[in-house]
Amino acid sequence: MTVIDVRSLKAKKIYEGELAFDYAPEEGLLDIPFVKFSGPVSAKLRYEILEDDRVVVTGSLTFTLEGACSRCLEQARETFTGEVYGLFETPEGDGETYGYKNVIRLEEFLRDELLFALPSRLLCKRCAVDE
Repeated sequence: MTVIDVRSLKAKKIYEGELAFDYAPEEGLLDIPFVKFSGPVSAKLRYEILEDDRVVVTGSLTFTLEGACSRCLEQARETFTGEVYGLFETPEGDGETYGYKNVIRLEEFLRDELLFALPSRLLCKRCAVDE
């Protein structure tokens, strides 16, 4: 999984940047019956290292779900995009933020943000129009 090496970036006087990558989501995150991820999650992130060593990470996660419509059980497929925001502090987060020491490991952040982006159900085009 991707990391942000804050210590190295600060040594090079690089205080902001962008990351773009795909990763395989944990199937156990999805709680919609008969629905699965259809491919990887695409992450587009931007980070900024602040003067007080906090790091702000923003961006988006895009993913596609496919499976049975939650209403009529017809086959459905839809792509979703969720906006993400995370604040990383050193040495530890306070429950509202994430902690790091020299290097930010994005696994927990990406997992949490994907959970927030997941819909509660998947609807086929016909049922979505009736909504």
